Amino acid sequence: MALKVADAWFARRTLADGITLLWEPHVHPMLRCNIWHVPGRDRDLLIDTGLGVGSLRQAARDLFHKPVSAVATHSHLDHMGGLHEFECRLCHAAEAPYFIQPDSDNRLVIDGDHWLALYMPDLGGDRLVIDALPTPGFDPELWQLPPAVPTGYLADRDILDLGDRHFEVLHLPGHSPGSIALFEHRTGTLFSGDVVYDAELLDAIPHANIGDYATSLQRLRELPIELVHAGHEGSFGRERLLAIIDTYLRHWDSIA
Repeated sequence: MALKVADAWFARRTLADGITLLWEPHVHPMLRCNIWHVPGRDRDLLIDTGLGVGSLRQAARDLFHKPVSAVATHSHLDHMGGLHEFECRLCHAAEAPYFIQPDSDNRLVIDGDHWLALYMPDLGGDRLVIDALPTPGFDPELWQLPPAVPTGYLADRDILDLGDRHFEVLHLPGHSPGSIALFEHRTGTLFSGDVVYDAELLDAIPHANIGDYATSLQRLRELPIELVHAGHEGSFGRERLLAIIDTYLRHWDSIA
């Protein structure tokens, strides 16, 4: 195999309020999730952890000066692969079995000289995933999604307290049974995971439920959200959020 070794596995960009967006540029966009680091006075918040092929903890060690609450918005592997690297691992209880015992059928397979593919039987087979190796000597045949036993569970309306910032947990099933988002009322900022993002929403994948999804999006529509930092694609404001929600509510209503 002739895959190159990446110069850096993670890229990053610092936004307002000291928030840092991290992502994996050598991962195919389908499985390239947004990783969010939010600094707080007393502790930091890490929202989703990427695919877990390269070490997030090592790559972003300069960000982790305080205790870190690592939150997984749901248990899809592109959002929870690095969760095992952190001492405080939080998720909704409905997703816990997938963190405790990840699907061992998910594995990297060779796909020519320029890509590694991820074998995902639940989604119909191979998907292109990686166009580089994270480190010299990385052996894709030995890689497996590591277990990440949760150290705590998040329920609807729980508050994550960073000292000077407070985020309300919103349980928003639909994309998956235990999907959550985090909402900061003071700034109107929502970290939405995969509940909503600025691209085609996945409502027909295993464990998705359109009825639950519609209820969750209607709930978001009624909140004073001004800015969405999503699990994929770029951030967007309230006008775009309402347009996405209304488009899907109309679509689901038409096929009900």
